[in-house]
Amino acid sequence: MEYTYDHPRPALTVDIVIFTLRENRLQALLIQRKDDPFRGMWALPGGFVHMDESLEDAALREMEEETGLKEAYLEQLYTYGAPERDPRGRVVTVAYFALIPADAPFRREGGSDAAQAQWCTVSELPPLAFDHTEIAAYALRRLRYKLEYSAVGFELLPDEFTLTELQYTYEIILGEKLDKRNFRRRILEANIIEPTPQRRTGEGRPARLYRYQPDAVAEVKARRLFP
Repeated sequence: MEYTYDHPRPALTVDIVIFTLRENRLQALLIQRKDDPFRGMWALPGGFVHMDESLEDAALREMEEETGLKEAYLEQLYTYGAPERDPRGRVVTVAYFALIPADAPFRREGGSDAAQAQWCTVSELPPLAFDHTEIAAYALRRLRYKLEYSAVGFELLPDEFTLTELQYTYEIILGEKLDKRNFRRRILEANIIEPTPQRRTGEGRPARLYRYQPDAVAEVKARRLFP
């Protein structure tokens, strides 16, 4: 049985703020729009949701189109539905943010609706199309907030890392320096990482490599680690 609707229905899209650590900076992937509206402007990756897919599947599809990656940490951010947000008509978007480890084998290519794709330092984003500047700013606030009570920062790191690399990751995201002794004491007391038998050699003494404990209750044990 087919149903009909007496009122118009808005279009539905997903937009994704894809974060990674590159060149010692927190960066986000932008695409340059190939078509109107906002032709030539930079925007977040995203697109219309297909009738036969879920919101998360749509976000993963768009991420794979832009990066080649089929899996990543993905979290729903917020729903944006201001009537005037898209000049093409009534379009509601569900925003996500994704975290890609720095050593992930991603590619950077513009999808079918993009002239090109480019990583950009989060603190230096150009003016973005639609309401994407607002979305990107909120995604950064959410990431920084979650960093204070969860282990989400580990999603940006390789599987094994030194304590110095871990602290530097937190400092890059938070945009502030952290006391070395205090950071190490708190992160070790939280019991969310464990040492490996491996050490990283380089200048100075070899540094112990650690890994995140996947069975750690990070949402509880890491709470307010870095107030």
